[in-house]
Amino acid sequence: QVRLVESGGGLVQTGGSLRLSCATSGRTVSSGAMGWFRRAPGKERDFVAAIRWSGGSTYYADSVKGRFTISRDNAKNTVSLQMNSLKPEDTGVYYCAATSSWRGSATRYDYWGQGTQVTVSS
Repeated sequence: QVRLVESGGGLVQTGGSLRLSCATSGRTVSSGAMGWFRRAPGKERDFVAAIRWSGGSTYYADSVKGRFTISRDNAKNTVSLQMNSLKPEDTGVYYCAATSSWRGSATRYDYWGQGTQVTVSS
């Protein structure tokens, strides 16, 4: 079993920055990828960013490209999401997820964190 715990959410003004972290514990997921998703109020959960453990290739939703950066620390099994130039539409609950099998946009994530709230005020 893999346990994921997010941290770093909060309230920030438009244009501000936040850094989310995801700590993994339990059975280590050292292959595949880690991802960040978000669920805006009244909407479905959407993909935000992903990073592969091997090689470090990164992938982003168009809406966050150039503003968000996903990174990993293989030694600590943590993944971070640096969010800059935040907009009100970035508001939502952000979830960390892990998969042992990367399949691009068809990737199914096996493990999920509980989520952390990000609120961007206008």
